Amino acid sequence: MRALALVCALCATSATAEQTSNGQGAILRALDKTSGQTVDLSIPSGQVASLGRLKIVLNECRYPAGNPSGDAYAEMEVSEIGHAGTVFSGWMIASAPALNAMEHQRYDIWVMRCITS
Repeated sequence: MRALALVCALCATSATAEQTSNGQGAILRALDKTSGQTVDLSIPSGQVASLGRLKIVLNECRYPAGNPSGDAYAEMEVSEIGHAGTVFSGWMIASAPALNAMEHQRYDIWVMRCITS
């Protein structure tokens, strides 16, 4: 157990932060689990989009500097009309949507890419 903790600590200290650029917004894909239909949502940063009873606020979208088609990271909040609190609040990563997934009985939402122009 100690050996595993030591290896994890060494890996964490040797990692370097990737330089990122901010996108002007994000393209999100949403799945309606009831009907099986998907829809792509284009949301500018700082704006709100609606999906059924969900309200999606996109705070920021980042991508690797110099690589707009690279892995996108979007920070957003999702709430449901008529329910207190948020359904999701945090960062989603395009290449790993299950890492920080939104839990909702009807909809799945994940990041596709940042809007760069």
